[in-house]
Amino acid sequence: MPLMNYGVLACRVVERRREGAPDDTPHYQLHLTDDEGTHYRGAVNVLSQEAPSELLFLAVDDFRHPVTAQLPPARSGWTELQSRPGTASLDFIRGNLFAPESMRKLPPDVLGPDNDLSDRLDHYIGRALGDPTAELYVFGERWGPERNKRDKVFGFEPGNGVHEIHMNQGSVGRFRPTNGVWQDGALMIHFPAESRWAAVFLAFQSQAWHTDDQTGHPIETAPARPVRGEAEMRILAAMVNPKGPAPERETVTLINASPESVDLAGWRLADGNDHMLPLPPELVAAGATVVVQGGNGFALGNRGGAITLLDSSGLKVDGVSYTEAEARREGWTVSF
Repeated sequence: MPLMNYGVLACRVVERRREGAPDDTPHYQLHLTDDEGTHYRGAVNVLSQEAPSELLFLAVDDFRHPVTAQLPPARSGWTELQSRPGTASLDFIRGNLFAPESMRKLPPDVLGPDNDLSDRLDHYIGRALGDPTAELYVFGERWGPERNKRDKVFGFEPGNGVHEIHMNQGSVGRFRPTNGVWQDGALMIHFPAESRWAAVFLAFQSQAWHTDDQTGHPIETAPARPVRGEAEMRILAAMVNPKGPAPERETVTLINASPESVDLAGWRLADGNDHMLPLPPELVAAGATVVVQGGNGFALGNRGGAITLLDSSGLKVDGVSYTEAEARREGWTVSF
């Protein structure tokens, strides 16, 4: 079944501890607290128990996505999240948080500077430790509180924390039962003095990047990991906030990036709330663009949103997101 207690911990980090590769299941351990003085441990996987063992990693130094506006107050502790679109829940595939091909594999802990996953985590957690105003958000599954039991790493009592801080869908074998949609884990750090967010995303190489919309299980007939550079059709731009009174004429512009014509029969666009918009069944020539008008419940909200392009098999071909700041400028086209 999906994760039992998915949510986000709004906290600050007070201590970190690296566990090396000789451990059976090494983690990067975080000692966290909230404004109520509750202690938590964040257990971040740095090595997979399924081959290949090295994790996929991506850090975004200037993360801009509408999900940051939906998070609970800083350092407010644990907030359980409903695993559905339109909330603060994360989905690496459907939420258009980043491009999967941007991730790279890293070993957990090897000799030398800045050359492994623990080093990269040190970089971002170290910045949070060095900035007293930094606000950390940890997405994953909570365990505890474990009454009359001390935390095995940092010794506080009761034991309490967050794990599964990585992609939680597309898994195979013994981890398949934990698959689900809108329940992925991540680390996000807000630096208020810089008006900037940083985000860290992790996934296992054994996980699939096309998953069932209901179960999160791999779609066996789909490619394991899509590469945007190989996509035929891409989302080029969107008129999110047209001039004039509602109902506005929102549009999405697509481009055929391939050298061959593409038939859009059966293709669809999805908005941030998973409302589907069938595309006109036309043939798009190589290099040509097509402008699709919104409707059928498909809407581009002015507080930020996501747009996903699905092919005739229902597989994700491309996906983008935009923020409230980008949508605020009436009459301007948001380009991706």
